[in-house]
Amino acid sequence: MAINTLPTTTTTKQLRFLVIGAGSRGHRYAEAVTESTSALIHAVAEPRPWNRQEFGERFIWGTNNKPSNGQEFTDWRDWLKWEQERRQALANGQQNVPLGVDGVFVCALDEMHVEIMCAIAPLNLHVLCEKPLATSLADCLAIYRAFVPDHKRDVGPSKVFSIGHVLRYSPHNMRLRQLLLEERVIGDVVSVEHVEPVGYWHFAHSYVRGNWRRETHAGVGSLLTKSCHDIDFLVWLLSSPPPGSPKDMPPHEPRTISSTGRLTQFIGKRKPKEAGDATNCLSCPIERKCNYSSVRLYKERQLDKGNTDWPLHIVCPDIEDTFKVAGADAAEKLLMTALAEDYDKSSAPDAEIKSRSWYGRCVWESDNNVCDDQFVTLTWDDEQPPSTDEGKYTPRTSKTASLHMIAPTEKQCERRGRIYGTEGEIEYDSRTIKYFSFATNEFTTIEIPKAKNPKEEQAHGGGDWGLTRMFIGAVQAVEERGWDVRDAQREFIGCTLEEAVRSHAVVFAAEEARREEKVIRWQDWWDQHLKSLV
Repeated sequence: MAINTLPTTTTTKQLRFLVIGAGSRGHRYAEAVTESTSALIHAVAEPRPWNRQEFGERFIWGTNNKPSNGQEFTDWRDWLKWEQERRQALANGQQNVPLGVDGVFVCALDEMHVEIMCAIAPLNLHVLCEKPLATSLADCLAIYRAFVPDHKRDVGPSKVFSIGHVLRYSPHNMRLRQLLLEERVIGDVVSVEHVEPVGYWHFAHSYVRGNWRRETHAGVGSLLTKSCHDIDFLVWLLSSPPPGSPKDMPPHEPRTISSTGRLTQFIGKRKPKEAGDATNCLSCPIERKCNYSSVRLYKERQLDKGNTDWPLHIVCPDIEDTFKVAGADAAEKLLMTALAEDYDKSSAPDAEIKSRSWYGRCVWESDNNVCDDQFVTLTWDDEQPPSTDEGKYTPRTSKTASLHMIAPTEKQCERRGRIYGTEGEIEYDSRTIKYFSFATNEFTTIEIPKAKNPKEEQAHGGGDWGLTRMFIGAVQAVEERGWDVRDAQREFIGCTLEEAVRSHAVVFAAEEARREEKVIRWQDWWDQHLKSLV
């Protein structure tokens, strides 16, 4: 996959896509589709009326129009039934059958992915699923079985598949990988130190008060929901075959995986004594000096400055519309009403507490249990030479990689790290790559230009839009130019479904290692779990 290169296409029809889930991620992909490709968003499935209407007006039917048949659904199951009936009508030779879609963006809640993906697999549509693929390894493997009938691992899905591991597609990371694996500016990789600084208030928003504050039933938490991006980034750099390698070159599998981490900060015993019995910011005596005051984070730093986008629209989905129609005072009233919502742990059923987010809740009185500080370490042995045709590729060398996911940081999701090699050293952040050569004793600095569109730049450094363009490009190659799906998958997506499942499996292995305080021997562990596919 070339750096920053889009596929050249001769468009014969306008590709149409359905978005399941009109939340933040659904909006992000819809923006990228409509503003940077020739495809269109044709339909939406979303249970929340306001979100569905706002999404449809913005991306599908416009502000003064009404949706056509097949463009609006209150539930993905309604769309599935409609699509099955539509296909039956076509098979029966009916006239004026409404248009369907070529592909689907699955942007529903994480725990819904497995049911949705397994249900739509028989439709044989192109699919981009937001990360994580599923919330347990068993569910990831179930999706794999649904999309790869008869377990034909050498064939793969019959249509283009992509996963929302957007770090692979940012111009910064693509250039970093090119320097590392193609230009080999520091020789063989010896060790990688990668840091994901979540951001002190972002962690509180999403992982203390928000949707991802509790571990899943499989015992995984923030490493999956926040940093499966980063695990995949390391797998992509250090395990996946480098660009230009033979088609049958296998991944360089890790030897061991270990992890340590815990919830250290947002727990009851860390609550300031001056806060007393307060469980909500609006009734807290120290709200004015608390770093995690919801009033400061949402009203003063966002709404008072005119921002009604993320994270405010997560707290109040209709706040942008309220701000525009009724003004700032009405929007503030709406926000403060939402922040005042609270519960009594001693009487409220846990299922009710868990079922929704509580953005005004004290961060030390919340029901969160995911790690706010975690390390993952992966090791690799020297790769054994190919058993046949030993000159086909050079065996890869041993190395070590660490990921540090940390909550209390000033930077928000601006990854940084160092890579140590046999011939030099690379330092990177989200904007700059700087490498030092032992041979020349000199530094070289590479600045990655910002995207012209601010929306693109804000979306994981262009990764969201890069992934979307490559996904649409792969679908165009298959549907309009007759490419084999495997070739389009390799050329544009650069990642197979099997590779996506394996990347997720590394996360689940790391979490097992953390919980049980052990070191996992990867190949034995992976082989054992793969038996369920046979």
